[in-house]
Amino acid sequence: RIVGSDTHAVTCRGKLQSKRSKLNVEINKAMMLRSGAENLHKASTDAKTKENVSLELRFVNSSLQLLKEQLAELNSSVEIYQNREEVVMPMIPLGLKETKELELRDSIKRLIEDHYHEDGEEYEDPLAELMDLRQAMRTPTRDSHGISLLFQYYNHLHFVERRFFTQGRNICRLYFEWYDSLTGVPCIQTTVAFEKASVLFNIGSLYTQIGARYDRTTEDGLDSAVDNFLRAAGTFEFIKENFSHAPSSDLGTDCLRMLVQLMLGQARECLFEKSVLGLEDGNDLDLCLELSQEAAHISATYDEVLRTAIDTTVKECMPYSWLCLLQVKREHYRALADYYVAKGLVNHQGELTERSVET
Repeated sequence: RIVGSDTHAVTCRGKLQSKRSKLNVEINKAMMLRSGAENLHKASTDAKTKENVSLELRFVNSSLQLLKEQLAELNSSVEIYQNREEVVMPMIPLGLKETKELELRDSIKRLIEDHYHEDGEEYEDPLAELMDLRQAMRTPTRDSHGISLLFQYYNHLHFVERRFFTQGRNICRLYFEWYDSLTGVPCIQTTVAFEKASVLFNIGSLYTQIGARYDRTTEDGLDSAVDNFLRAAGTFEFIKENFSHAPSSDLGTDCLRMLVQLMLGQARECLFEKSVLGLEDGNDLDLCLELSQEAAHISATYDEVLRTAIDTTVKECMPYSWLCLLQVKREHYRALADYYVAKGLVNHQGELTERSVET
């Protein structure tokens, strides 16, 4: 039997994901109440009834806004994913998308019997294995085994889609429901493409959590962090290029573009920290100028991330603390760029080399 992580394990990340799951359910309930109240308000002709429904709508909208703020606060808890033995600039990881349990055996069995004219019961064991795999991937461990589990389910989806969900065939209708990782708003689709994109998003999110966890005071830790942030960026880029018409904001083009830029910026930040870590002669002018250049590039990268977020709809769903941290990172590395220029020049004696002048 395939299993994911223990949902009852008392870990900081586990408790955070559990809180996120409960908030998603509450947000779903509030949205259903709002939808019902809006429909009743439209259908009502009595003035008193309309007034009461309007009052209820204001209350529901207020509760929904409060729930979304609580979810944004959970998404702001970046410190939980960091290595606590070090004092460095925190990285921004993503929380996993949540999904509900899905009973797919009966639908696929009917399709096997109606379309392929075979006994669906003969495929009970493979279908049970597929359901176990889907259940397990809902709670992946925060390590390479969790990544492998998600990829294993994604690969299964590829073959399931080709066999049972080919274009134009609507015999097998399954409703895939996933919650937006940033807003908690539920989305339901009948296409396997939505399921695949959501699984890939969780793969990218898991890479960000693993990357943020490494010890960035060592070269090995920095190399591993860079590798995971680059893998996350590649995953989000793949989703952006291959899955269109996203029903949720976290799978939208603007959000994915911002996430790609963010992960590339964090990878570059780790490379900068590695350069500083391996710096033997801290007063060498050429080395200081190179570090200054790199710090300026990192600052520009985070400025680009901020512009992408602020100038698009991403700002509406992005946690406010992320925006604040990105501003801090932008100004921090802009200051470091000036610092390394000053450090190199103040200790330099003699004429500047041609290379230093060009830099």
